[in-house]
Amino acid sequence: MSQTPVDELRRTRPDLVEPFRAALPGARATVLGRLWGAFSREPLPGVIGRRREPDTLVVDLQRGGSLSAAQSCARPFAEVPEDFTVSGTEGSISGPAELLAELGLRTPAAERLAAELDNSVVNLALARAANAGGTTPPNDSADAEQAVVDGHPQHPCCRTRTGMSVTDVLAYAPEHHPVVHLALLPVPADRWQSAGAWPQVLREGDTILVPLHPWQRDHVLAHHLDLAVVEETIPARPLLSLRTLAPLGVLPGCHVKTALDVQVTNYRRTISPAEVADGPPLSDLVSAVIDKAGYGGILGILRELGGGAVCVDGAPSASLAAMIRESTECHLDAGEIAVPLTAVHATGATVMSGDPVSWLADFAGLILPPALTLLSMGVALEAHGQNTLVVLRDGRPVRVLYRDLDGVRVSPRRLARCGFTLPPLLGTRAGDDVDALHTKLFGGLISGVFSELVDVLTRTQAADPQALWGTVAEVGRRVYASLPNQEDAAAFFGDTMPLKATIAMRLSENPGKAQWTSVPNPLALCR
Repeated sequence: MSQTPVDELRRTRPDLVEPFRAALPGARATVLGRLWGAFSREPLPGVIGRRREPDTLVVDLQRGGSLSAAQSCARPFAEVPEDFTVSGTEGSISGPAELLAELGLRTPAAERLAAELDNSVVNLALARAANAGGTTPPNDSADAEQAVVDGHPQHPCCRTRTGMSVTDVLAYAPEHHPVVHLALLPVPADRWQSAGAWPQVLREGDTILVPLHPWQRDHVLAHHLDLAVVEETIPARPLLSLRTLAPLGVLPGCHVKTALDVQVTNYRRTISPAEVADGPPLSDLVSAVIDKAGYGGILGILRELGGGAVCVDGAPSASLAAMIRESTECHLDAGEIAVPLTAVHATGATVMSGDPVSWLADFAGLILPPALTLLSMGVALEAHGQNTLVVLRDGRPVRVLYRDLDGVRVSPRRLARCGFTLPPLLGTRAGDDVDALHTKLFGGLISGVFSELVDVLTRTQAADPQALWGTVAEVGRRVYASLPNQEDAAAFFGDTMPLKATIAMRLSENPGKAQWTSVPNPLALCR
């Protein structure tokens, strides 16, 4: 008989049993509310219409009947009460998987998503239970990464870690503040397919030492009997993405991105051969475009220095791969801290200081000029709240950092107009579709980063949302006054903005392919 989460906690962390039980209703309501938000706006199979009545959203179902609940609880970043329910065709619904079942889908994707939602509830409750005493102000950048207790701020699968037990989550997840001991896998050079520069400290003659996540060692390496780790390990602190870690005492100035066959929100977090191959040349390209645009002083790229994968049966394995990335510390001066933008939201803006409108104006003045200029030159950053970090000094923004080049989309035609030649790339991130470029940047920057910041500053500091969006729009107008791409400006101030349709993705036959929906753009009111 499989263990329940409470059974596991009794064995490994008995002190968390009662806090976990206390946190479950709120975690269930939070995930239910986010799923209700997806029902309100995403193109979901089984939904044929939506009606908005005073304070109530009604969703009509293809199989007959309708669902209804508070419209306010469907809003992005809504704080959902613990007793939140949805009125269904046969009564009150309090569980996310129960709400999903109302779509009437009998597909493997729907069954998989139901399990992911249940897993998200458990891990969210576990995160809240472990941090029930509240969070302390971060002392360093790793603390800031680990301050995001609730995970993705809009995704119903905000805390899904399919494949990990409760014990695994406690041992490896950043919100539980562990030190993770990365295994070292020795691999002969002729079985190592690499790109960029691999650290000398991770070499022994012709042998490559590959950092391997301990979960991966225990669950994947067992299927490769010809490979075995050495006794030595690298202690490291897990960052926001779970599988990227900051080593302690070794590899100074570096973060290690490991392959992890665990489902986190939308994707299983392995490292594809294209990601390994394209990281270093994309780092060079994006850095060169930033320098040519003149924004090297305010936007720093955490470069992918090198990476590789173990060859299995003659082909690089996405499950036995690792990448070495510049750390945030390479871009910080004394007294500064790098904070992922979603952590500003997650911490209730306690990391920032000063007037909220002027703070947001300062931040917008740092991120919008380079991001919008890069877009016009042919580089669309995936600038969501995990990839984008603000460097704070005494709580005020002084620079912006960007990481994870795998999400960038590049336009060969726009780059060529600016004198750049696109290097050979294995991935499919190159293309001249203007809508795709706009979706990539604005889907993360407007519906993600700025929407999060406006929400938290409105909620915690009583700032006027219209004034906040107005200051963002003012910076945008100044930037676009000197840029040639007015089609970009039209999209920036358009009536709608793209928002990732996360549940539609998970229900599709190809759940790894991004889907988007359109939501009202607050900047449209400021044009």
